[in-house]
Amino acid sequence: MEFTPEVKIATDPIYQKISKVMPEIEWSIHAPYIHRINQLKKEKNAIILAHNYQTPEIYHGIANVAADSLALAIEASKTEADIIVMAGVHFMAETSKLMSPEKKVLLPDMAAGCSLSSSITGKDVRLLKEKYPGVPVVSYVNTSADVKAETDICCTSANAVKIVESLGVKKIIFLPDDYLAKYVAAQTKVEIIAWKGICMVHDQFTEKEIHDIRAKNPGIKIIAHPECPPDVIKASDFAGSTGGMIKYVKDNQPKKVMMVTECSMSDNIQVENPNVEFIRPCNLCPHMKKITLPKILDCLENETGEIIMDKETIEKARIPVERMVAIGR
Repeated sequence: MEFTPEVKIATDPIYQKISKVMPEIEWSIHAPYIHRINQLKKEKNAIILAHNYQTPEIYHGIANVAADSLALAIEASKTEADIIVMAGVHFMAETSKLMSPEKKVLLPDMAAGCSLSSSITGKDVRLLKEKYPGVPVVSYVNTSADVKAETDICCTSANAVKIVESLGVKKIIFLPDDYLAKYVAAQTKVEIIAWKGICMVHDQFTEKEIHDIRAKNPGIKIIAHPECPPDVIKASDFAGSTGGMIKYVKDNQPKKVMMVTECSMSDNIQVENPNVEFIRPCNLCPHMKKITLPKILDCLENETGEIIMDKETIEKARIPVERMVAIGR
């Protein structure tokens, strides 16, 4: 695709916004795709929902909504668009379909998975429920529809503690993230029966890395995602969901910050907080990075990668997500 004068004029306001995190030569490659995708959205009454881990050209260039998993689920339930394109991973596209089953939901790369989601199946949950009869199941939103269909209520990292305590019980099954389960257990008296799943991105961070960053950057604020190991969270100044991390930076405007999470978060939030210096020892999510502008364009043009689920699964799996949304943050 060509970077024509027309494309340059149409996309220049977007580039001016992200120029600090993207060289102009790179922008000339992205801009034609952004221009065409934004045209197609209007032509097809489509909306693009993008997770916070998407790259700046997607996050700032084409997303109608760029947010954390909870906000994307809520937006999927409210949209009047005919087509939802999920710039995220497979479980997020499934969640959009659960919330708007009458809509056409598309995923630009069907291989964009998640280590947490793939760590557990619906059969695993059924076996857990047999082992612990009557104990409510709280599933992280990072799970398949098959798992959600066996779940009492979903949660995100933004509201996990609130969701667990809302049930008014002494014991729950929490899955699949073991580190998030430990994070929740430290903040509630409810007994947590955890699954041993991990996020392959956040598991790579270490306590030593946090201390080394502090030593090299006096006064830095380090903020971590609850999917990180407990010692990493303990060594950090703040722990919260992707949305919570963004709010922390926006509200506190630290001179220097490190976000202990997926790489693209720092680039995206740098754009909106130009006075904050971001230190970027971070890890890439290989699944999120499968979503690219060319794939989004092809997906939208040809309406490929449609999420198809049977009616029974949709009806069963939607209930715990709706319960989560009703409780909110």
